Amino acid sequence: MIQNKHRFFTSESVTEGHPDKMCDQISDAILDAILAKDPNARVACESVVCTGTVFVMGQITTTAVVDYASIVRDTVRNIGYTRAKFGFDADSCGVIISLDKQSPDIALGVDNSGEYKDRGEILDLYGAGDQGMMFGYACNETPELMPMAIMLAQKISYRLAQVRKEGILEYLRPDGKCQVTVEYDENDNPCRIDTIVLSTQHSPTVDSATIAQDMITHVIRPVVPLDLLDEKTKYYINPTGRFEIGGPAADSGLTGRKIIVDTYGGYCAHGGGAFSGKDPTKVDRSAAYMARYICKNIVAAGLADKIQVQVSYAIGRSKPVSIDVNTYGTGKVSDAVLSQIIGEEFDLRPRAIIEKFQLQRPIYLATASYGHFGREEFAWEQLDKVNDLKKYI
Repeated sequence: MIQNKHRFFTSESVTEGHPDKMCDQISDAILDAILAKDPNARVACESVVCTGTVFVMGQITTTAVVDYASIVRDTVRNIGYTRAKFGFDADSCGVIISLDKQSPDIALGVDNSGEYKDRGEILDLYGAGDQGMMFGYACNETPELMPMAIMLAQKISYRLAQVRKEGILEYLRPDGKCQVTVEYDENDNPCRIDTIVLSTQHSPTVDSATIAQDMITHVIRPVVPLDLLDEKTKYYINPTGRFEIGGPAADSGLTGRKIIVDTYGGYCAHGGGAFSGKDPTKVDRSAAYMARYICKNIVAAGLADKIQVQVSYAIGRSKPVSIDVNTYGTGKVSDAVLSQIIGEEFDLRPRAIIEKFQLQRPIYLATASYGHFGREEFAWEQLDKVNDLKKYI
């Protein structure tokens, strides 16, 4: 009879040279360029990359004048696609722009919330830019209060790009991805790393054995705590044997296709809305940031060991339709009470969120690779509500 109560959980990350992540960065670079000149712009911008071509499409209403093609080329160049033999070239690729203005029907709800007519509060003037549900999550598995598998996968992917850019491993090329499997003990605590899968684009001049050894020495071991690795940890480096053709030459890319990489690695629910290319009136982005902020502060305050929060909105309304809490039985108060606490302690109206995190600034390109959460440089990761929340314990 099987007695082992351990479980295994896997999360994935990709480098900035992955085709989908290229698109996220292009869309957010355009958003940043517009917000730098017009903080009140409405932006919903998506990108597609395929062999030799970038398509930029969407709805943008702004007074800013920006050179979209130059932004695209600069972003691709900074990622590292500067030669045709890498599978893409920033200077010779085609750039096709197809942009229109935001629907005036949406603007009606965003700029003239019906709740303002009822209460007259200025923060109620602005409604949500769309309907939908957003999720936040936090747990005490890591110092960042994030699930361990996604944090390690992001760190490995970031390190892979770092050793390429610094010339430590000159045969590397921009595309790559990582997958980490964490083993949990009978008390549901992470106890070891079971498997690491790492695939990296490379030049044709290097052999597979060299790549495998270099990935362990220069990429994995510098960022993964050594006490989590043991003689049973399995490493799969470029499992097919070769990865010479990468980037858009190997696979098309699309903005918003890596929403699980961007968030919690599949460890909790996801509302389905992507982040990149959207200005902060879109609650897909801003409310998801607030939900993470709420969860992180609750865990840091000791009110729960882990928590998932769902908020939902109706287009044109400022107040959330619902707030749902799940602490998986780890809460120091009931989930229903926590839901009430959140409603009292956190202002979830879109304009309040925008003002809290100063979201009408050009801050978004940095979010478009290696995750939107668990990184202290972002305002929604601050822990300034901990003392206010401790009174509820």
